[in-house]
Amino acid sequence: MTKLLFICSECRLRSPTAAEVFAAYEGIETMAAGTNADAETPLSGDLVEWADVILVMEKSHKNKVTKKFHGLLKGKKVAVLGIPDEFERMQPELISLLKSRVPKYIRL
Repeated sequence: MTKLLFICSECRLRSPTAAEVFAAYEGIETMAAGTNADAETPLSGDLVEWADVILVMEKSHKNKVTKKFHGLLKGKKVAVLGIPDEFERMQPELISLLKSRVPKYIRL
């Protein structure tokens, strides 16, 4: 079982979409979190420890994760998907982007 943690800013649009899409794949468990304090699900050390692979939407998210959770990231893959905050939740274009970028970092 591969545990994927998707991270955006607010955990309202991009990361929940990614978690929902990839939870449908066999052998994949997903969670979503946001870097902002007022996120729907704020990023925590427990979530970082839980994840095998951490996929962030933007470089700024990676910077925040690395700065705050540096000690918990040893041995974990952290990758930037490069998906801007311009999509609605479950928007087909967002799903298409996710499906084209995520497999670069994990085996589906």
